[in-house]
Amino acid sequence: MKKNKSIDVIGPVQEGFDHILTEDALTFLAALARQFRSQVEALLDARDTRQERIDAGERPDFLKSSREIRNGNWTVCKIPADLRDRRVEIIGPTDRKMIIKALNSGAKVFAADFEDSLSPSWENIVRGQINLRDAVNRSISLDVNGKHY
Repeated sequence: MKKNKSIDVIGPVQEGFDHILTEDALTFLAALARQFRSQVEALLDARDTRQERIDAGERPDFLKSSREIRNGNWTVCKIPADLRDRRVEIIGPTDRKMIIKALNSGAKVFAADFEDSLSPSWENIVRGQINLRDAVNRSISLDVNGKHY
């Protein structure tokens, strides 16, 4: 367990995790939890209430309060250059080998999936953050079974 003045990490902290679970990051997470805890709890309660209404036959619909936005004449900023050509896109887990192969594949985009294609265990989530950091810093590599990636 890793302790910080604001938060306790109860998952096992393995080698390299301290680069992601920094004092600043833990302090930031604790501040977010304190600031939004009551809103999160209220939203979870509202979700339960909404599910009960749907189970009783109510149909989902858009909020009346957002009608003006939906019907308005609005635009968004231009798509960043890195995302304009998505003809070949790979979506996959944040496994180190997968990220390396995806980046070397010639695909225009790699979308990191921390949910459906990855078993979201504590270790996989933190290691995925390490792997993405290394990919962004262009320092990602892997040596396994005599092969270098």
